[in-house]
Amino acid sequence: MATLTIRIPDAHRDRLAAMAAQRGLSLNKLMEELSVRALAEHDTEMRFRMRAARGKVTRGLKLLDELDRRHAEEP
Repeated sequence: MATLTIRIPDAHRDRLAAMAAQRGLSLNKLMEELSVRALAEHDTEMRFRMRAARGKVTRGLKLLDELDRRHAEEP
């Protein structure tokens, strides 16, 4: 496992420590969890962008129009 040293303002560190304590975690564990979330979000965005680049704009717009039409028909 690697060690990472970061510099953040003291106020941010204090708020993160308070958040960790509120969740019953160590500051280290909180940072690990936050990094996992950030990486998952990044991976999701990259997958979306790759699929969007392969897609067809006209087909996508037709699908959105169909969704709008169906939504308008719902009671």
